[in-house]
Amino acid sequence: MRAKRIDTNQNQVVKNLRQLGISVAITSMLGKGFPDLVIGYKKRNYLIELKDGKKAKSQKKLTECEEEFFNTWKGQINVCENIDDILKLLK
Repeated sequence: MRAKRIDTNQNQVVKNLRQLGISVAITSMLGKGFPDLVIGYKKRNYLIELKDGKKAKSQKKLTECEEEFFNTWKGQINVCENIDDILKLLK
């Protein structure tokens, strides 16, 4: 099994969120389409698939496994490209 590549912005986004007191579990290593981050904020959990907003649109597409996960997951899940997207979601 090959290691899953993380988006270049993931470490900075995680650092910024934690500095704001937001709980972040990095789950990108789980693979099989599971989102990159699980965020805990104000007693709620958020599944976040993080994409690098600086990449071309074609490079930000969900993978086949991610598409399958999104289509079968019965709960909340979001695609975000940066910390601003995540903070809008948390409001």
